[in-house]
Amino acid sequence: MMYEQRQQPLMNRADRRKINGERRNAIEEERLEVVDLSGMSLKTLPNPSLNLATICELYLFNNDLQIIPESLTARMLNLVVLDVHSNQLKSLPNSIGCLSKLKVLNVSGNLIESLPRTIENCRSLEELNANFNKLSRLPDTIGFELVNLKKLSVNSNKLVFLPVSTSHLTSLKILDARLNNLRSLPEDLENLINLEVLNVSQNFQYLETLPYSIGLLISLVELDASYNQITTLPDSMGCLRKLQKLCVEGNPLVSPPMEVVERGLQGVKEYLSEKMNAGHKSPTKKSWVGKLVKYGTFNGRIGSRKDRQWFHVSPDHYHSFDGPDSPGYNRKSPKYTGNCSIEGLASPRQLGMFSPRRLFSPKNFF
Repeated sequence: MMYEQRQQPLMNRADRRKINGERRNAIEEERLEVVDLSGMSLKTLPNPSLNLATICELYLFNNDLQIIPESLTARMLNLVVLDVHSNQLKSLPNSIGCLSKLKVLNVSGNLIESLPRTIENCRSLEELNANFNKLSRLPDTIGFELVNLKKLSVNSNKLVFLPVSTSHLTSLKILDARLNNLRSLPEDLENLINLEVLNVSQNFQYLETLPYSIGLLISLVELDASYNQITTLPDSMGCLRKLQKLCVEGNPLVSPPMEVVERGLQGVKEYLSEKMNAGHKSPTKKSWVGKLVKYGTFNGRIGSRKDRQWFHVSPDHYHSFDGPDSPGYNRKSPKYTGNCSIEGLASPRQLGMFSPRRLFSPKNFF
């Protein structure tokens, strides 16, 4: 009884500290300011009359700004939203990397030719809009650092390639890269396990192929690859179970033929699935799925629940792995003694380990 009485005041003090902490956070949030200087024809920014560290949202769009001072962004440590679209900016300050709390950055409608590499330090960034600029490339390692990015819009630029690191943006839901000069897409797209919308339309005479890994985008709902020079859709697209919208008009398609395309999405998926199955059944046809079958990582059918229990994958995510009936499997212990067991081709932990290019290189056989 005495023990309980002694402990009670301690619990009360802990509760008071928690309440006081919540109050302090609420007071700090109340002190944060939203500053709107949009549509004022500003050519330079006025000297601020308030502490820059108190600004959480800054709107400077529809002005004539040509530069954002380094000292300005370096001191806005609590900034969450920065909107400077529709100005005359040719570059962004390197100090933008100081904005560790920044979640939304809109720099569309400017004259920016490249993004500073320091933008990788904005690790809280969830939305980046850089449409309608003059970007010829993105920072090479942008995908390794912006792990929380959910929307990347870079349409209407001069991009020739997307960096390989783009395939590491595992939180990405929307990727809009239309109206560029894209020659190809990264090979390891299967790592984009949350991608729902992919738009690579209107790269016109430049984009001629889509990678086979596009068929492993397990969350993809919309794909727009219209008005390019694509002649063949990858057979793997027949595995896109969640796909609801497919736009491929304006391409010189040979496979699938136009009469199949005119039957709609379901017709295209059935055609590609049949072609994929025919490919891996034929010993002479060098299909990607056929190689997966050969090396025991794909059996051409959806595994049963009993089969899938031996692999750490979600039943809804992947189509077909060899299960316990595989000759290389040891039933007494969950170890794969023949071919290498995997956690799933689209597992973010693999980070490109099982891309078609790497998996089937003569130097990288299991």
